[in-house]
Amino acid sequence: MFPLICTRRKNSRAAHKRARLLQIVYKRISQVRFSINLLAVAVVAVAIFLFGGGLYDLTMKPYPAVYYGGRFLFVYPQLSEQFISESIVAMALYSLGVIGTALVYESTRYAFKPRQAYLMFLAGSFLLIVAYASLEAVMHYWKGV
Repeated sequence: MFPLICTRRKNSRAAHKRARLLQIVYKRISQVRFSINLLAVAVVAVAIFLFGGGLYDLTMKPYPAVYYGGRFLFVYPQLSEQFISESIVAMALYSLGVIGTALVYESTRYAFKPRQAYLMFLAGSFLLIVAYASLEAVMHYWKGV
C-alpha cells in the first residue's frame, strides 16, 4: 500500500505544477495589450484576404493559371470560378486601394504643411483611382460583366 500512496503524491504534485503553469500562462495572456494600429492592420489584412477570394482558394484549390490556345490564362473568363493568380491580382489591387485611402487620410494631418498634404492627397487619390479602374477593367474586359 505504501508505493500506491507515493505514486498518488507524485501525480498530485505533477497535476498541481501543471495547474499552476496554466494559471501563469493564462494570467500573462490576459494581460497582453495589443496596439490599436496592429489590430487595425490585422483586420484590414483579413478583409483583403477574404475580399480577394482567399477563402475560395483554400477550400476549392483552383489552378494557378492555365495554358490554353497557345497562351496563359491568368483570369478565369467566367464569374463562377477563379484562378489563384486572379486572387493574387485582386488582393494586390485591394491593397493599393487601402494604401491610397490611408494616404488620403494621412494627408489631413498635415494642414500646416500644405505642399506635403497636397502631395500625399494626390498620391493617395492616384492609387485609389488606379485600383478601382483596374478592378473594373478586369471585371468588364476579362470577365465580361
